[in-house]
Amino acid sequence: MENALATTGAGGVPAAAAPARFANPLTQIGGIMKNPAVRRSLPMIFIVGLVLSAALAWMALATPPQRVLFPQLPDSDKQAVVDALGAAKIGSSVDDSGGITVAEDDYHRARILLAGQGLPKAAPGGYAILDQLPMGVSRAVEGERLRQARETELAKSISEIESVADARVHLAMPESSVFVRDNAQPSASVIVRLEPGRSLSQAQVRSIVNLVASSVPGMKADQVTIIDQMGALLSKPTDGSEGSTLSDERIDYQRRIEDKYRAQLTTLLTPLLGAGNFSAEIQADVDLDESQATRESYDKQGVVRAEQGTWQGNTPGETTPGGIPGALSNTPPAASTLATATPGPAGATVQPGTAPGATPPVKTSENFNRAYDLGKEVSVTRAAPGSIRRLSVAVLLREPEGAKPRTPAEIQQINDLVKAAVGYNQQRQDTVTVISRKFSPEAVPGEVARPWYDADWVPMAARNGTALIIALLVLFMGVRPMVKAINKRREADATAQAAALAAPAPSEPSGSQPEQVSMEMLESARSYDDRVGLVRGFTRDNPARAALAVRDMIQSDAKQ
Repeated sequence: MENALATTGAGGVPAAAAPARFANPLTQIGGIMKNPAVRRSLPMIFIVGLVLSAALAWMALATPPQRVLFPQLPDSDKQAVVDALGAAKIGSSVDDSGGITVAEDDYHRARILLAGQGLPKAAPGGYAILDQLPMGVSRAVEGERLRQARETELAKSISEIESVADARVHLAMPESSVFVRDNAQPSASVIVRLEPGRSLSQAQVRSIVNLVASSVPGMKADQVTIIDQMGALLSKPTDGSEGSTLSDERIDYQRRIEDKYRAQLTTLLTPLLGAGNFSAEIQADVDLDESQATRESYDKQGVVRAEQGTWQGNTPGETTPGGIPGALSNTPPAASTLATATPGPAGATVQPGTAPGATPPVKTSENFNRAYDLGKEVSVTRAAPGSIRRLSVAVLLREPEGAKPRTPAEIQQINDLVKAAVGYNQQRQDTVTVISRKFSPEAVPGEVARPWYDADWVPMAARNGTALIIALLVLFMGVRPMVKAINKRREADATAQAAALAAPAPSEPSGSQPEQVSMEMLESARSYDDRVGLVRGFTRDNPARAALAVRDMIQSDAKQ
C-alpha cells in the first residue's frame, strides 16, 4: 500500500508518467487532436483560418502603396499637417525616418489641401540661424553663420520660382584684403531640382543669376553658375561681350513671333475643326538686323542769293558819230518830231532809264557778280529689327474616321482663312500649305500617348482584382468543400443514430456477459487516454447499448 502511494501523484496520475507527458509536446498535441470534440471542431477551425487568411490577403493587396509627403518637418508642423489630413479624411502615417506618408492615390489631393491651408508654415534654416548664436563667438564663426543664413534664404527665394522644386546655394566669399591686387571676387554655385517634366527658360535662368548676384555685395553676374539635378549647365558663360545675349534675345523674339501666329491659328481653327483635329507649324524669317542710313542731296540749279554788276547798250536807229573831227560838228540837230509809241512784245524787259513806250536799248556788254545757294537735304533713316521678311505656314488637317474626305473647295476655304489669320503678303513671297490626311492612331495632340497599362487606374484595379480573386478561391475551393463534407458527415451520423435507435436490442448469448464500463474503472484509469480507450472499446463492442445510453442522456437532459 505504501509503494502504491509512493508511485502515485495527485489526481491518481503516476509521478513518473507526469514528466513523460509534458516532456514531449508533440505527443500531447497528438492526444489533444484525438479528442472527439477537437476533431469535430477541426473543420470549423479550418474555415475560420481560411477566412482570416483571405482577410489578411485583402488588406495586404487592397492597401495602396505609401508615398512620402514631407520628408522632414518640425514637430509643430508635423502635428498640424496630420490634423489637417485627418479632418479631410485622408489617411496618413509617420515612417521610421520621421516623414509623413500618405497613399499614392491621395498624394496630389493632400498637397493641394495643405497648400490651400498654408502648411507647412515653419521652414528650417534662414536668418533664424543667427538667433541661435551664443554670446562670445569668434568673428569667423559669425561670418560662416551669416553665409549659411544667406545661402538658405537665397535657396528659399529660388524655390518660389515656377518649375523649381527646391534649390541649394553655395557662396564662396573670400576675405577682404588691404591690397587691391589680392582682392578676389565672390562667386556662387546654384543647383536646382526641377519638377518632373519641367524646364527653365533662359529668361528664368538669367533671373536667378541676377537674383544671386544682386544679393551678394561685389558679385558679378558672370560669377554665378547654375546646374540642374541631372548635372546640366543652365547658365552660359560670357566672355565679356554681349554677342551671346543678343543672339539669345533675337532667337526668343523670333520664337515669340511664331508663337503669336500659332496662337492665332489655334483660336481660329479650334471652333471650326475641334481641338486635336489639326496641327499647325509656322516658320518666320524675321529681319533682326538693325540699320541706319544718312543721306544729303543738293539742287543742281541753285538759287541766286546776291547779284552785282553793270551793262551797256545802244538805242535802235541812233546814228553813230563819224566824219572828220571838227567839221560841221557844231551843227544843231534836226527838228524833232512826235511819233506814236509802239508797245514792245509781251514780256520784254525795259532797260533802266528807258522812257515808257520807247524802244529799249540793245545790250552790248555786261559785267555781273552773282552768289548762288545750292539746295541741301539731309535724311536720316533708322530701321528697327523685327520686320518679317518671309512667312511659311503649314497646316495639317485630320480627316474624321469613317467620314468622307474633305473636298478641294473646303480645303481652299480653310487655306484662305489661314492666309487672313497670318497676314499673307504675296510681295514677301509668303507660302501657306494646307493638306488633309488621317492621323496616326498613336498620336495624341498636345502630349505623348501612353499605353493603357500605364494609366493611373490600372494599379488600383489590379490590387482590388487580385484580392477579390483570392477571396473567391478561398471561398469556393476551401470553405465550400469543407461545408459540404461537414453536412454529409452530419447526415451520415444522423442516419446511423436513427437506425440504431430503431433497431431492437440484440439478444446476448447465454453464458457470455458483455464487458461493462463502470465509474470505478474510469476513475482507476491512470490517464485521460486510458479512459478514452475504455469508452471507445465499449462503444465499438456494443454500439447498440452506446446509442441507447446516449438517447437516455438526451432525454434526461430534456426533462431537466
